[in-house]
Amino acid sequence: MNIRPAPLTEPVSPKRPTDRSFEPLDYGLYALTVVAWSASWFAIELQVGTVPNEVNLVWRFAIATLLMFGWLVVSGGRLRIALADHLRIAALGVLIFSSNFLFFYYGAQYLVSGLLSVVFSLASVINLALAAVVMRERPAGRVLIGGLLGFSGIALMFLPEIGRDGFSGSTLIGLALCLCGTLSFCFGNLISASCYRRGLPIVTTNAWGMLYGTLWSAVLALVQGKRFIIEPTVTYLGSLVFLAVVSTVMAFAAYLTLLNRIGPARAGYATVIFPVFALLISTGLEGYRWTLFALAGLVLVAVGNVLVIRGRR
Repeated sequence: MNIRPAPLTEPVSPKRPTDRSFEPLDYGLYALTVVAWSASWFAIELQVGTVPNEVNLVWRFAIATLLMFGWLVVSGGRLRIALADHLRIAALGVLIFSSNFLFFYYGAQYLVSGLLSVVFSLASVINLALAAVVMRERPAGRVLIGGLLGFSGIALMFLPEIGRDGFSGSTLIGLALCLCGTLSFCFGNLISASCYRRGLPIVTTNAWGMLYGTLWSAVLALVQGKRFIIEPTVTYLGSLVFLAVVSTVMAFAAYLTLLNRIGPARAGYATVIFPVFALLISTGLEGYRWTLFALAGLVLVAVGNVLVIRGRR
């Protein structure tokens, strides 16, 4: 997606972002983004259990919302927006900062964290499919091939899991939940794009979106009678702080800066890399078992994403 320069980002290089070589700061920002997003999926697994998923999201995005508005205040960013834009951003918050994550939190009850990230990596493919349907944007042939490869890769990766659990097993439930979460994120992206076209700063949009997403999660928890509790363990509190501060705010700031420094096309390759690291984390900490199908599927997903990203340049 295209991002307007944010107040706290580094100055853009005099050369065009796609022309210059990576500088040391670019490598650092890229590493922070990939590591934070790769580890976030395992952190989500650590959140699932004692605390209701809706309440987990309330705590996570309440912290992130406060930090985002603090960012705006310190940087002198724009806080006030029109009422019509509030309605638009509220829809964005419900889709991206609540429903999207809620589906993945429930999906984490059925799948290891690495597989969650692989399904989410299809967002770039689904975004283009939605653009073709909603905005009548005809994708290039390379993009179509990339999309087919991506979905074929997902099928290969989940084939051993489905074979073990059966077509009515937990794997299919987890896959369906994660696909719903990815679709929610992609529909939210359409609203985010409309906000950008209306000239709304991206940091302002996301700060308000996080606030509305937090409120929506709180409403869902209240309607269902969920208890607003916190698990007083190092594991839970550590994963909560990591998700709110590192994966949400710090990685978001790093990615925004990276977009301005190297351009959205090259920055987008982070979505190709983080599923690989997420699966390596799953292998070491959750006992994920690699198969030839899984390896071939991951390669297809990565190649598909590369074709989609390069096709958008």
